[in-house]
Formats: sequence, structure tokens, C-alpha cells
Amino acid sequence: MLRFMFVGDSMTIGSAGEHTWRYRMWQHLRSTLGERGLAVVGPRSALHDKTSGEPVSYEYAGSDPDFPRHHFAGWGEGWLHMAPQIADAVRDDRPDILLISLGLIDLGFYTNAEQTAENVRRFVSAARSANPHVRLVLLSVIPNVRARTDAPFAAEVARFNVLLAKAAADLDTGGSPLLLASAPPSYDIDGDTYDGTHPNASGEHKLAAAFADAMHQAWGVGAPYETTRPPVSLLTTTG
Repeated sequence: MLRFMFVGDSMTIGSAGEHTWRYRMWQHLRSTLGERGLAVVGPRSALHDKTSGEPVSYEYAGSDPDFPRHHFAGWGEGWLHMAPQIADAVRDDRPDILLISLGLIDLGFYTNAEQTAENVRRFVSAARSANPHVRLVLLSVIPNVRARTDAPFAAEVARFNVLLAKAAADLDTGGSPLLLASAPPSYDIDGDTYDGTHPNASGEHKLAAAFADAMHQAWGVGAPYETTRPPVSLLTTTG
């Protein structure tokens, strides 16, 4: 059995009324690995509630009672916040693979590209201190609508993605593989988000596919995402 932990910011935790890309990924993994072939772990399980501004909602879209809602994601949290906490999360929940989508919030509000890249390295070191054999998949940052009008921000995102690729190459080891997942080439902030940042249903599928395809290609885990997409009728009824 493989134990997966989703680590991320607002795009990963999701908000009340959403399926989240975590759900799409779990559907894919369950169909490729089997129900007994995986577990989803993490210290948190709630969605962000936009009314209260707190992670207190459990109003996930759909009604799949089997969906394991565990995660380690937070609205407004980035590498800066997760690096000091990841060792405890890995030690307590014992994930085999971390699926990580972080960086946009760091670059937007907290740290520049170089500082953010240093926090990536701190995160990886801390995760490995708790499990020297943990595997990590890092998703490149997808620029949001702000990058259209804020040239310095767009430049920081581009610079960070270069540094993230370098960190992935530097930190990859045989005992604890580290994989960089490319941003989905067809991802469109107008068509795949509901506000220029956060994924809608099509965006959720594309984010899940980025992780699934990277793991399949590099590690032979699961299968290509498109081969196991739910039928159109199911997509229509669930999101």
C-alpha cells in the first residue's frame, strides 16, 4: 500500500462546495492502484470557509462517502509555513509520497524567488529527517491572473520555477526520489479557474493529471491520468 499526503495552499485545501483536485487525484489513484493499494493521510481534513475565513467547512461537493479527506494544506500557507511543520506531519502520518503544490502565495506575499527556493530545500530536508525514504513530487508554480498586470511578480514566478527545477535536480536521491511535475501545458486561468487563481472542475482534473502523469512516467506508479478519467456522464454529474 502507498500512503499519499497532499501538501499545498488554497488551491489544494479548496473551499466549501468544491470537489478539490485532491478528490480527482484520489479517484484516479483508486482506479489504478485499487482501494487496498493506497491510503490518503494528513493532519487536516477540512475545507476553507470563506465566510469565517477559517478551515472549518466539511461541505465537499458530491457525496462520495469513501473519499478520504485527509491533507496538509492551508489557505494562505506556503513553503514558508509548511517547512517548519512537515517533519511532524511526516513522522505522525507516515506518508510514502508527498504531492506538493506550493509557492504562489510565497511569491505573492512573503518571499522572493531565492528565499522561496531556500524554503523548498528546508522543507525537503525536514521531511527526510522524519522519513529518509519519503518520495516527493513538486508542482511548478502556475502564474495566476496577477501575473498579467504585475510584471515583477510574473518575473519572480518564472525565476522561482527555474530555481525549483534546480532544487529538484540537486536534491533528488536514490533513497528519497524527488520529482518535478510540470504545470499542465493547457492550463488556462480563464477556463480552468473560477477567479483567476483557484481551480474549477476542469482545473482540478488538470492539476491531478500533472501529478499522476509525472509519477507514472518517472516511477511507474499508477497510469496516465487520461486513461482513467471518469466517463463524460460522471464528470457532468459530479463537477
